[in-house]
Amino acid sequence: MEHIGGTLKKLLKEEELENEIYQQKAIDLWEEVVGKRIRENTEPIEVQFGVMTVRTKNSVWKQELQLQKLDIIKLLNKKLIKTTIKDLRFI
Repeated sequence: MEHIGGTLKKLLKEEELENEIYQQKAIDLWEEVVGKRIRENTEPIEVQFGVMTVRTKNSVWKQELQLQKLDIIKLLNKKLIKTTIKDLRFI
């Protein structure tokens, strides 16, 4: 008899929903990864095809986060334990 967790994981892979779940989880982890200060000045909007769109409070924050982009991507993927986020788009 197979454990329900294994069955559910198999179903998610077969239905290609696994990536959708990880992408949503990346949004949920945003504040934990970037910290309170950045979170207060940003809002993750969506993730599509591995690209997370983040609304910034102003152009100064947009520029600052552009400089931190690679580090944020690495931290998000480390928390997710899977390479899910390939790029960040700041608007």
